[in-house]
Amino acid sequence: MANIVTTFRNMFRIEELRQRLVFTLLALVAVRIGSFITIPGVDVDLLKQASQGSAGSDGLFGMYDMFVGGAFSNAAVFALGIMPYISASIILQIAGVVLPEMQKMQREGEDGRRKINQYTRMLTVLIAAVQAWGVTIKIAGTTAGAGGVSVVPEAGLFWTLSSMFILTAGTIALMWIGEQITDRGIGNGISLVIFIGIIARFPTAIEQQIGLIQAGRPWVLDLILLGLMGAIIAAVILVTQGARRIPVQYAKRVVGRKVYGGTTQYIPLRVNTAGVMPIIFAQSILFIPATISSFFQESTFWRDLASVFSEQSPWYALTYGLMILFFTYFYTAIAFNPKEVADNMKRNGGFVPGVRPGAATAEYIEAILTRITLPGAIFLAVIAILPTFAGNILNVPPLFASFFGGTSLLIIVGVCLDTLQQIESHLLARHYDGFMKTGKIRGRAGASA
Repeated sequence: MANIVTTFRNMFRIEELRQRLVFTLLALVAVRIGSFITIPGVDVDLLKQASQGSAGSDGLFGMYDMFVGGAFSNAAVFALGIMPYISASIILQIAGVVLPEMQKMQREGEDGRRKINQYTRMLTVLIAAVQAWGVTIKIAGTTAGAGGVSVVPEAGLFWTLSSMFILTAGTIALMWIGEQITDRGIGNGISLVIFIGIIARFPTAIEQQIGLIQAGRPWVLDLILLGLMGAIIAAVILVTQGARRIPVQYAKRVVGRKVYGGTTQYIPLRVNTAGVMPIIFAQSILFIPATISSFFQESTFWRDLASVFSEQSPWYALTYGLMILFFTYFYTAIAFNPKEVADNMKRNGGFVPGVRPGAATAEYIEAILTRITLPGAIFLAVIAILPTFAGNILNVPPLFASFFGGTSLLIIVGVCLDTLQQIESHLLARHYDGFMKTGKIRGRAGASA
């Protein structure tokens, strides 16, 4: 404990690290402020009544509101969040697999990355504009009060166009803030923007738990829940950090009077290469019936279909788990290309001991990746279903149950580990002790190599 306190004190002794931390905190404060500034033309009082009436709503809108930290339910300027940028990045990443032009651009180095970033920004604006139009329809259709008064008194063409412009500009501002955090702050800016939106709901979740204790719920049960949450977090960290290292030997080369190569390096194949993306894909598809049902409340078909795939249905858990298994392999195949890795190794004179370079190496890497992806996919499916288990079996409130697993917990743990590694690297580069002297943080290994 004393070592951690000393480490936090050392963080603010390093001027560059202190400036980066302060800049990151101020940027995240700006993100939270923008989540409470309602777009013009919306009646704030009616909006609060509507939000209280639909506080426990499910569906795609509920998941979206979780990622943007309540900005969607507040009809704020940051209601779209950073999700259009994430969607654009995923689309271009998939395009890099199927389009030869994108593959060529990815191999062009820094110039190619600059072009891809430019295309990502342009596609982000297009996606944000389309989503903004949908959000304006959703907000204009929201009613409150006994007479069902719309929260937008004058939802005309001017309000729709101006709101679309404001919401799109809000996404562009968040994208810019995220890039500034990455360049001038600490951690991955885009991930931190999502992180602060999710973690902002945690105090409300704790408040709900305290209210249940005051209402007569045994406090011992909450201690057990906290212990269970700690064990789940430890397991998520273990799987997130887990990797299979493949040794790569590089032949010696003599260039002039210098000798290059002759060393052994490692290719780390992560157990959870796909990250949180399989859960997001599966959730987005499973929430479609509930979302459509909210628009067609008179339809018996959509209402029955939504009940079949509700979180209380056993079909939900089964379908959810199978879809996560599928999307884990699908996204892993997109994110990691064994053939490209094998070709790069062959060009640089590297080889896996006992395996022939080229196609044999690609098959060897792919076989290992397929084997270690299966336990990672099963673990993701279990983590994704845990909030449903906590809510239905342990009677945990939905908001607090969302931190037992699923997308929220994976994003929180991943962002915290990434930020911790960057802080660790800054400390070790200036000969300070890191957070743990006997840990296995990758930043420590990289800094000492």
